[in-house]
Amino acid sequence: MKLQEIKEKTVSELKELILNSKKELFTLRMKHNKMNQLENPAQIKQTKRLIARLKTVLRQKELNV
Repeated sequence: MKLQEIKEKTVSELKELILNSKKELFTLRMKHNKMNQLENPAQIKQTKRLIARLKTVLRQKELNV
């Protein structure tokens, strides 16, 4: 997801995306650590960065209100 797309989201949409991304990160970690079924381990890094971007934009929106 591009930064511009993230900035266009509302606060509630951002919170929902963060929650979904955290759930996805959890499942990716479980697949990687316990089952070794993860095809692309780089997905973990990408998901973590997406969560960081979402949290940054959310915080910026909260401070500007």
